[in-house]
This record gives sequence, structure tokens and C-alpha cells, in this order.
Amino acid sequence: MLYIASDHAGFLRKQKIIEYLNKKGVECTDLGTDSTQSTDFPIYAKLLVKKVLEDKQNKGILICGSGIGMSICANRFKGIRAGLCTSPKIAKLARQHNDINVLVLRGRFGTTFGAKQMVNNFLNTQALEGKYKKRMQMIDE
Repeated sequence: MLYIASDHAGFLRKQKIIEYLNKKGVECTDLGTDSTQSTDFPIYAKLLVKKVLEDKQNKGILICGSGIGMSICANRFKGIRAGLCTSPKIAKLARQHNDINVLVLRGRFGTTFGAKQMVNNFLNTQALEGKYKKRMQMIDE
């Protein structure tokens, strides 16, 4: 399952990403927030992290103004590999080399078009094995 959440600064970009996913036939669950009214990003990061950790097949997308707050919060949890991506190439490499299970996007920077490309790469790129898998295992030791 794919989960998506944002704070107020990521709300509009989140809505565009959900529309994009729906058009592509990708099912996702929106965990909030539901408006541009100011809210606290850790609430939504923790909701999403909990869902992603329920099943190794689950993935998530978090969006806040800069992406930094969501990244910091999500990465506090063992088993979460949240990557703040700033380009489609970075999103692809983050999946291949770091096996990210949470894509973090910026709501106030970049374009929605670029964000959609990053989501596409996140969902359609497989993690590499070998030294990359070993490195990810070393993080959890």
C-alpha cells in the first residue's frame, strides 16, 4: 500500500500528487492534513511511518515546505529510510542505492511536474542488491 501525508505547506502539492496517482491507477491512502491551515508536521510524519512499518511492501510519500522536517522526523524510526529528493535522478538513485521506503518532497520548492517524475521513479525503481543491500543492513545493526 502507498500512503501519503503532508503538513499545511505541502498540502497543495500533495493534492496534485494524489490526482496524478489516481489518473495512473495507483491506489494511495491520504493520511492528511486536509487544508493549508497551519499544523505540525510531526503528527503526519508519525502517522505515515506507523503505516509504512506495518508491512515491508508499504511505501510512503511525505511533503512539507522544505522536506527537511519530515525527513528528520521519519528517519527517527528503525526500519524507515526516508529520502528527501530534489530531482527525478536523485529519486531513482535513492531507490536503487538506499532502498528508500519513504519519498520526501518539498512543497514550497521545485515544480509539481518534477515532483510527479520523482514519484514515478520512486514507485518504479527497484533497489539494487549486493553492496547496497549490505549497507542498508548495516544501518539497522
